[in-house]
Amino acid sequence: MRKITVALFAFLIAVSAQVRKPKPEVAGQTEAPAPAKPSAPINVETLATGLNGAWAMAFLPGGDILVTENGGFMRIVRPARGFVSAPLAGVPPVKVTAAQGLHDVALDPNFASNRTLYFTYFAPPKGEAAGTWPIEHFYEDVWTKPFDVRRTLRLGFERVARAKLSADNTRLEDVEVLAEGSERRIVVSREGTLYVTGADRFRFYDTDLDGVERDFSADPNIRRNFSGRVLRINRDGSIPTDNPWLADAMVPADTYAHGFKDPEGAALHPVTGELWVVDHGPQGGDELNIVRGGRDYGWPDVTYGTQYDARQADGRKDVKVGTGLSAKEGIEQPIYFWAPSIAPSGMAFYTGDLFPEWRGNLFIGAMAGEHLVRLVLDGEKVIAEEKLLVDRKQRIREVRQGPDGALYVFAGSSLLRLSPKR
Repeated sequence: MRKITVALFAFLIAVSAQVRKPKPEVAGQTEAPAPAKPSAPINVETLATGLNGAWAMAFLPGGDILVTENGGFMRIVRPARGFVSAPLAGVPPVKVTAAQGLHDVALDPNFASNRTLYFTYFAPPKGEAAGTWPIEHFYEDVWTKPFDVRRTLRLGFERVARAKLSADNTRLEDVEVLAEGSERRIVVSREGTLYVTGADRFRFYDTDLDGVERDFSADPNIRRNFSGRVLRINRDGSIPTDNPWLADAMVPADTYAHGFKDPEGAALHPVTGELWVVDHGPQGGDELNIVRGGRDYGWPDVTYGTQYDARQADGRKDVKVGTGLSAKEGIEQPIYFWAPSIAPSGMAFYTGDLFPEWRGNLFIGAMAGEHLVRLVLDGEKVIAEEKLLVDRKQRIREVRQGPDGALYVFAGSSLLRLSPKR
């Protein structure tokens, strides 16, 4: 296996390296036209800077914003003054390597009275201190090892935890791990359960970051257990009694859906209450999916993406992943996909009053694409796509609607507020 460097890894995800445009299985599934009426001018206000590795935000009662940084820190931002606090105490040890680190935070529906929140992170193995490791530690140290050795590596643990935020907003208290195996986005469902997305744990089966030229459909439990998934748990960590695979001893009881690669954005549809998720492809094939219990979303057998050209020692291009198919019986089709990749991240449905023309639209951060995606929807179909904040040339990691109806985004290391230009 060839050595991977930081520079090479950056090249692997570069949009400019992607040229393939796969044929969609469903009309209108990609490259939607621009809206007939573009968005009105937007006022962009910088609320805070210096948020290194900013990943997620949650709006606290009283106007403060709780922010996570991938490096293992939580901070309080006071937008009116541009104040950024010192790191909160009480955050458990976090291991930062490649795409792993401290990720999402979500407030309990009763946060105002119980101060409870939920967060996801990558924990170091026993005996290893918190810290930051180079990309090579997670990728090269795995890819270069035989499969039987991979399964003995002590890299760390993907975790979902809950805690209480102290009354003075300076520390986490009563931290408790609720589940392991997923550590990306958290969404609280309408019935109060937690959906948590997690990335493909390629180190546990015979594959790598790209997937492989191999069909895993003969052994579906490999993909159910180790591909990216959505888990569903109660807020105390117990298992809902209607989870879809409770009768199958070969599937973890908390699994709700599987077959994702790296789902970094998730939100509830404001009308249906269903979970919508954006998922990174490999080279191309980023997807927008509606997640339904017990469904299979394809990775690594079925995808619109291909393996990274830069990793092919023999110079091949557009090497297939898995079966090489973009559709297969029993596999859910994405309602939309991007090729070349935009590297989607946070997402939010807009339901506010500040932008009446945006109501019902879906917004997605594009990191490699360096813009904010606006999708106009007609039911479950994307009918228009608009790129916003293009002139800033910054990676958009997160987007959330604030209590005031404005959109808040992380652009690079800055927190921005979007409102109508008066």
